[in-house]
Amino acid sequence: MLEGKLKIEMSHEAIKKIIEDFLNKLTVDFDEIEIIENEIHPTLHIKTGDSGVLIGNNGENLKALNHIIKKIVEKKLNQENGNVKLQFLLDVNDYYGKKLETLKSQAKILGERARMFKSDVEMNPMNAYERMIIHATFANDNEIKTQSEGEGKTRRVILKYKN
Repeated sequence: MLEGKLKIEMSHEAIKKIIEDFLNKLTVDFDEIEIIENEIHPTLHIKTGDSGVLIGNNGENLKALNHIIKKIVEKKLNQENGNVKLQFLLDVNDYYGKKLETLKSQAKILGERARMFKSDVEMNPMNAYERMIIHATFANDNEIKTQSEGEGKTRRVILKYKN
């Protein structure tokens, strides 16, 4: 058991090194990269004064950066260890952290609305990761069930009141 955990921690350090090298090649200054363990997967939090460049408009650059880093990590780790899939999230100056807290707060308010009016409430379209967070937020709720509906960019979560 300990050996498996050690392997994962070493992989997190390897991911951190890959991110550092990537940012250095982009000539983006950063203060540190912190590994934050949470219930879903680790977050590699980049602290930088150049957050605008890395985050971009509505987080588009950060989404692309996450994709690129994950592809690089997959390629490097699979060359070394076979078929390894590590889940992680790259965040810059807690952009995603704040966004997800706002999303959870909105979902809880809409959940209360569903309880009060005893009806279903539809949320705005969101990406797969955000939908997963909403589903997890209501996983142990006895009165609200979540369901994803729609296709592609219009896919959203419906908060369904249980009778």
